[in-house]
Amino acid sequence: MSHYAVGDIQGCYDEFRELLDAIRFDAAVDTAWLVGDLVNRGPASLAVLRHVRSMGNAARVVLGNHDLHLLTVAAGQRRPHSGDTIGDVLAAPDRDEILAWLRTRPLVFTAGERLMVHAGLLPSWSAQKAQALSKEVEAVLASEDYGAFLQHLYGDRPARWDDGLEGYDRLRAIVNVCTRLRFCRADDSMEFREKRGLAHTPEGYQAWFAHPQRAAADTEIVCGHWSTLGLMLAPRVLMLDSGCVWGGSLTAVRLEDRRLYQVPSRTPVMPGQSE
Repeated sequence: MSHYAVGDIQGCYDEFRELLDAIRFDAAVDTAWLVGDLVNRGPASLAVLRHVRSMGNAARVVLGNHDLHLLTVAAGQRRPHSGDTIGDVLAAPDRDEILAWLRTRPLVFTAGERLMVHAGLLPSWSAQKAQALSKEVEAVLASEDYGAFLQHLYGDRPARWDDGLEGYDRLRAIVNVCTRLRFCRADDSMEFREKRGLAHTPEGYQAWFAHPQRAAADTEIVCGHWSTLGLMLAPRVLMLDSGCVWGGSLTAVRLEDRRLYQVPSRTPVMPGQSE
């Protein structure tokens, strides 16, 4: 029995299946931790969703920003972007079942001393706090009011986390941390405009994982999202977005011993398109 963490798939179905073959994944005994962004930009979002859903409890999934974008477009609360490749999902005869399954995935998944999230955690967030905040969003997404929530999902405000936040501001901030975070300050202020690597760190900010006093420093964080940073296997942080959809590779790490598996991109998106 092994646990494998897999980076952002983003509709790269052929690479995903090749990677599962490479690790000899057995759904009867193994578990795949999927760090979010199952869909979009790549050519086969529907096939990825169908396959992951068919894996049942052998696949542990957290939501990424592209997954939430799909849900928001499907709910009629946002228009598709020009580079989106989610039309196959929206037109599928089983779209309702697939989307209902997707919107009941969490933002944070924990097991023992490991935590999976798509983007990152703020300095003040412990693993326990992150999971509790994730459950607040999960409850709304699973409710009949999820469409109203998705209508208020987007925006960079509030730009700083405060435990006293309420309503849609609170829920939006939780989603932004879990699915969009790259740079922040020690006081939990967030910066979302800069999407490049560490050489472009905004003045006064640090990468979220670089804050020495962060509350989750003793928890192993498994995440993706930051393709311009690339694969990073640090002592307590596994960042697994190796840019498959952009011409890089799709990555899996066996969590028991950190053995690395990768397959190359087959149909990369042209450089210069939106991340």
